[in-house]
Amino acid sequence: MANRTSAQNLRKRVRYHYRGNAAGSTLRLTLGCLLGLQLRRVGSGKQMTFGKAGKAALSQWMADNARVCWIEQDEPWELESQLITRLDLPLNLDQNRHNAYHSRLKELRAQARQRARELPISS
Repeated sequence: MANRTSAQNLRKRVRYHYRGNAAGSTLRLTLGCLLGLQLRRVGSGKQMTFGKAGKAALSQWMADNARVCWIEQDEPWELESQLITRLDLPLNLDQNRHNAYHSRLKELRAQARQRARELPISS
C-alpha cells in the first residue's frame, strides 16, 4: 500500500473534525447526515455545509458523544487498513465496502447532497 501521509499533524486533523465543517470533514458530513441535519450549498454553491445552526448542533453532539484516542505508529496507513478489514467500523467508507452499512451510508450522504443541490444557495 502507498504511503498516505497527511500534510497535517494529528492535532490539526482532530480539531478540524471537531470544529470544522462538512465540506472538509467526512466525519462531520456522515454524522450530520445520520443526525438528520440539512446539508446546504454555500458560497459559490460548490461547497456544502450544515449551516451555522447545524454546525453548532453537530459540534454539541460530538462534544457530548464523540471521543478520540490514538496510538503512535510508524506507518499508520498500514494499521488503518488492517483495522478497517478486521473491525466493524460502519462510519468508514474508505476501504470499507465489505461493511454491511457501507452502501446505506453512501446512499444517505448522496441523498443529502442531492437535496442540497435542489435548494437555493445559503448565505
